[in-house]
Amino acid sequence: MRGNLAEGNDFQAQMGLSLEKVSFVWPSGTKALDKCSFKIPRPGLWMLVGSNGSGKSTLFRLISGMLIADSGSFECGLKPALMFQNPDHQLLLPSCASDLLLSLPKNLTSDQRRNRIKKVLEQVGLQDMESRPIHTLSGGQKQRLALAGALASEANLLLLDEPTALLDPLSQKKVLEIVQHLCSRPVNPMTALWITHRLEELEYADGAARMELGKVGKWHSGHLLSKRLKPLAGRRV
Repeated sequence: MRGNLAEGNDFQAQMGLSLEKVSFVWPSGTKALDKCSFKIPRPGLWMLVGSNGSGKSTLFRLISGMLIADSGSFECGLKPALMFQNPDHQLLLPSCASDLLLSLPKNLTSDQRRNRIKKVLEQVGLQDMESRPIHTLSGGQKQRLALAGALASEANLLLLDEPTALLDPLSQKKVLEIVQHLCSRPVNPMTALWITHRLEELEYADGAARMELGKVGKWHSGHLLSKRLKPLAGRRV
């Protein structure tokens, strides 16, 4: 993992993400989070792996402000942006540029909007696609456009809910590499919390943890957690 303890403490004190004994129960009585505690110690690509029903999606909805915890404390000094498995669920307008306009801050001039759109498209490898109709994009390109929308909104916390689940292997790798680059750049590195079922994706992580029964375990290197979970690969982890 990159960074040192002093850098992590500074990040945590200023603008980190921290949950302490957070619980959430759905109206049906299903306990989704059970005294869940964890911290993101510094910017980087952090991954959670777990089976369906372990509470990962509920956790994301709480961090993004869509849900309120029943108990516990939750602090987030970062601006979150949520990305789903299927980018069609969040791409609304007909062209790349028009869709990105929805994510831009309202106080920008016309020139600033054009420049911001051009910049974020370049960051995700979609340069010169401002006028490209969204329906002509591949699945991987659509997911990268959704990522560009998060960048356009000035989010600095990416919440990625199995973003490669519907993509072919080459597109999976491209999205992973782009997010990894954004999280490791020397200036203004982003923080990403990435849900996955693919153990091979853990190799890209700065830290990875297993989520079970509404709780997040300790952070490990992605390589170590992948190695520990491979014996369970025949079933959902």
